[in-house]
Amino acid sequence: MKDYRLLVIAVLYLSVLGAALAENGNSRKAVIITANRTAQTADEILSSVTVISRKDIERRQVRSVVDLLRGTQGISIANYGGPGKSTSVFIRGTESDHILVLIDGVRAGSATSGGAAYENIPIEQIERIEIVRGPRSSLYGSEAIGGVIHIFTRKSRKEGLTPSFSISGGSYSTFAGSAGLAGRKKNGWFNINISGKNTNGFNSCTGKSFPNGAGCYTNEPDKDGYHNVAGSFRAGYLFKNGLNIETNFLQSSGKNNYDGTFSNKSELTQRIFGGKALYSPFPFWRITFTGGRSRENSRDFLGKKYTSRFNSRRDTITLQNDFTLNKSHLLTVGADYKKDNVSSSEDFTVTSRNNWGVFAQHQATVFKQNLELSIRYDENEQFGGNVTGGVGWGYTVTEWLRLTASFGTAYKAPTFNELYYPGYSNANLRPEESLSFELGTSGKIKQANWAFNIYETQISDLIAYDATIFAPNNINKVKIRGFEGMISTRIKGWQISTNLTLLDPQNKSYGVNRGNILPRRAKQSFRLDVNRKFDKFTLFGLSFNESRIGTQLLVVGQRYDDLANIRKLGSYVKLDIHGEYKMNQNWLLQGRIENISNERYETASFYNQPGRNFFITLRYQPS
Repeated sequence: MKDYRLLVIAVLYLSVLGAALAENGNSRKAVIITANRTAQTADEILSSVTVISRKDIERRQVRSVVDLLRGTQGISIANYGGPGKSTSVFIRGTESDHILVLIDGVRAGSATSGGAAYENIPIEQIERIEIVRGPRSSLYGSEAIGGVIHIFTRKSRKEGLTPSFSISGGSYSTFAGSAGLAGRKKNGWFNINISGKNTNGFNSCTGKSFPNGAGCYTNEPDKDGYHNVAGSFRAGYLFKNGLNIETNFLQSSGKNNYDGTFSNKSELTQRIFGGKALYSPFPFWRITFTGGRSRENSRDFLGKKYTSRFNSRRDTITLQNDFTLNKSHLLTVGADYKKDNVSSSEDFTVTSRNNWGVFAQHQATVFKQNLELSIRYDENEQFGGNVTGGVGWGYTVTEWLRLTASFGTAYKAPTFNELYYPGYSNANLRPEESLSFELGTSGKIKQANWAFNIYETQISDLIAYDATIFAPNNINKVKIRGFEGMISTRIKGWQISTNLTLLDPQNKSYGVNRGNILPRRAKQSFRLDVNRKFDKFTLFGLSFNESRIGTQLLVVGQRYDDLANIRKLGSYVKLDIHGEYKMNQNWLLQGRIENISNERYETASFYNQPGRNFFITLRYQPS
């Protein structure tokens, strides 16, 4: 009944907002490059896309990438005990390793586990994030079954030198700070940033020890803290002949305490280095050459005793050619190379593999219709050839109504852990494959933005643990159906945005779990953001500068923690408020209170989440 009431609340909010679409909506036309590997404005994209800007990050005062993604339409999150703890992100009900994560165009994530360490990516280093929902293997190759998350580090926008600074503190003895310097003059620019964070945290897990073990399989009622130091550098230059070059570097080092039987401390370092060159030898032809290296090094400890290490390296090179045939036709042809390497204290029988890929895409505009055709061939050193493709269609019926439809296939190569981890692997695994359909409609009514999408994804050869061989196997089939709705508008000075996700991620494998819901995916989730900016005003004879207040309501329905759908994760409602006061032209004082009702909830069984907490930030940012 509780889930039913929460869903009714969400539908009522959507109905109220739908009836109130009146004043000025969010009309910003963000430029997006991830969806099709070419620059397009948001209203030209045929995919379901969310863009989170630097202004959004600072306004919402989120303290991690995990908090930033939480509640975004189509996204589910499972966190193992608070800041810095391992986190799984699911897009549209697919697996957590079915997401391609890019940082400044460089593939991130671990080659051993297949996932990205979102919890260790520093929020203060981020300029914006582009989230593309739906299959993108026809352009990017393996991993992009559920979608792509592309993170861009800070970039200079203003002429001259621009310093920045922030310091914050709050609950759980949390302190954080950042400093940066950006510069731009004529054709050159640079941005350098450093940040640090330390928190004592809280008890991450209320697990049970052996023989009736559960959760983290231990009982350690202590505070599990997290410490992070990070830095980034990004720079570019435009030469007189039109050659545009850019380089980027990011390093984040974290120390994490948690509860566990075999280890309870870890040290993780992520390092991303990349470069890009763009040149147009002719007006109709643009060449983009990119290359990069991503490293993830981790060491685990039990107390002070070293237990294991896992180091992975990914090298990538891409050559892309964009041919503007005329103003209505763009042809993209490219090739890329990827090599994964693993070094570990565990004895992996294979420690490297490479992949070659070639891709082509045609984007066309015919009258009011937009068409996209894409195809890709990958040659994997271990799994041989794989062909993926995609088709997209869009039709602008009127100024306030646009229809879209798409179809795409995708695949995911098994990870090194699944293939070669000693005692828990299967070297005979096949790649996972998917087939997706999507229908969408979007537009503006009286300057308010809205979008609705329905989709279905079928995944075959899904890799899961097989009790008959005590190892992972290609045994699962999955059918995922979903709905995503978004409305953004302005009513009497209040900026209101809301999204609703309905998900039916069913296990379609033959066996006792057939028809069950995939673990840790909520069938319903809803988010409402309300914000308002106040210009200079007078109160009790005193004059105040610009200020802003806002609130965020997150409603997440019931989930299950296991394939058998025995362990339930209850639904929850989380309410946050935030505000800021512009002390003068350059200084900003911010405050945020999270989980006002002190809701107790879990995103993974036995792993705790923060209760009511608060944070205050002082920020220097020249206008």
